[in-house]
Amino acid sequence: MYRSVTCGQLRMTDVNSSAVLAGWVQRIRKMGGMTFVDLRDRYGITQLVFNNDVDAALCDAANKLGREYVIQVTGTVRERYNKNRNIPTGDIEIEVNSLNILSTSDTPPFTIEDDSDGGDDLRMQYRYLDLRRDCVRKNLELRHKLAFEVRRYLDSQNFLEIETPILIKSTPEGARDFVVPSRMNPGEFYALPQSPQTFKQLLMVSGFDRYFQIAKCFRDEDLRADRQPEFTQIDCEMSFVEQEDVLAIFEGMVKHVFKEIKGVEFEGEFPRMTWHDAMKYYGSDKPDIRFGMRFVEMKELTGGKNFAVFDSAEYVGGIVAQGCAAYSRKQIDELTEFVKRPQIGAKGLVYVKCEENGAYKSSVDKFYSQDDLACWAKECGANPGDLILILAGKKTATQKALCELRLEMGNRLGLRDKNTFAPLWVVDFPLLEWDEETQRYYAMHHPFTAPKPEDIPLLDTDPGAVRANAYDMVFNGVELGGGSIRIHDSGLQDKMFEVLGFTHEQAQYQFGFLMDAFKYGAPPHGGLAFGLDRFVSLLAGLDSIRDCIAFPKNNSGRDTMSGAPSILDDSQLKELQIKLDLQHPEAK
Repeated sequence: MYRSVTCGQLRMTDVNSSAVLAGWVQRIRKMGGMTFVDLRDRYGITQLVFNNDVDAALCDAANKLGREYVIQVTGTVRERYNKNRNIPTGDIEIEVNSLNILSTSDTPPFTIEDDSDGGDDLRMQYRYLDLRRDCVRKNLELRHKLAFEVRRYLDSQNFLEIETPILIKSTPEGARDFVVPSRMNPGEFYALPQSPQTFKQLLMVSGFDRYFQIAKCFRDEDLRADRQPEFTQIDCEMSFVEQEDVLAIFEGMVKHVFKEIKGVEFEGEFPRMTWHDAMKYYGSDKPDIRFGMRFVEMKELTGGKNFAVFDSAEYVGGIVAQGCAAYSRKQIDELTEFVKRPQIGAKGLVYVKCEENGAYKSSVDKFYSQDDLACWAKECGANPGDLILILAGKKTATQKALCELRLEMGNRLGLRDKNTFAPLWVVDFPLLEWDEETQRYYAMHHPFTAPKPEDIPLLDTDPGAVRANAYDMVFNGVELGGGSIRIHDSGLQDKMFEVLGFTHEQAQYQFGFLMDAFKYGAPPHGGLAFGLDRFVSLLAGLDSIRDCIAFPKNNSGRDTMSGAPSILDDSQLKELQIKLDLQHPEAK
């Protein structure tokens, strides 16, 4: 054994005992005739002491150590003179009597500490070093605990963990597929699954009434903080259930996870909100309800006063920032520039300060009287000392911009505490969404989502008004998971494909195996998939899912450590019978 204990294990009860440790050199400090070395492993840090008066040769060897050397030491546990209350082993140290260098190290490109001097790109290039940092390691430990508790809960609910294929048939509905050429079938391609959707439905047809899988999924999409080209889902499906059954099971799972991992218990059922209300009051289908500032529609209150911006707008909406009437002109200008950013797209910002003396000061007070502004304040529920912020324009775009402004104010006012968890079910989504460019409907979730039974007749008369039997679980403004009750009736599924613009031949080619399966007795079924990466990020208080993935991609979808994606040489392309129109300049 290279070690008898770990670097996070020893305590005062171990004083005077002998110990063998192995790990990485975190730092070295020389003080007179003493050399102190912090030794690190996955479990913690232990201070080593080398005394020149006791063993000069050993102390000299310690002085030649470098950061990240891998060493083994044997020594005696002693009580530490200058205790370190910041680490669990801070009461003790090891008086070393033998040192064995197991591996030397080049000087690391950045410090292996929580507050590292390495930028994101550098840390991703040397991710194997970044993973040595305590803060990153804790994220992966949390990921393990989450997966363990999910499995434990679902097993208790009679779910079976079943793997589904990674090489599947391309079904281009939704995000772009990653495709894989087949050498044995020239000119044909597999796709990597965007989710195990069709296979988990087939498992329901097969009689496995409760399935789950912690599944790898792949989507060729533009990246952002909560999106990677490959990600992990907690994928679940159940038979003989309605929406309430699914919500109850997975609300229970989330409560179990929070209790076991965070010690947080939620009282009662999670609140629910329809998609329509989420968009109306928050401009988002994943509203952050840790704080208020709900939208107030103000179009009817603002018209007819010759203020062209409001008169010509399809939508006028405002939010109330409590206690912000004292905002300076500079602060208001900062907010105006914020909403005018290209990614937000507002043309300007109107404000009303509700002053403590009962008067109102506004950027549009030459168009509106004090009585008008008082009417606005009453409609918005604003009190003296509050600030009303108003945007106007096209409805959808303006609600989106007002949503971003609301979140920005939440950040500025400290209302988005990462240690506060606000769950929400968003329900009654639209089944379909219209695309102007292609002049057709697309499934808002996927083609197998069931409509509300009472809305089925609208598929013939008003498809855009049909509500889906779908639901999302939202935490703190992040979609943690989503799912739906599925269509299990072949006739209704054929109708859905028709509304989506599929010919019978197209539907049969892409989804024929599932349609055929439905002919042999498909049970009512539904499910839900959680984003494992997002779940870990939420529990850890992270801003990006990259920080809880062992080897993530950057915003260009590249692994800067391994160099993926990379070019193929001509022999590989020839074997696959693929010819590139544009050869990479480095191709050989």
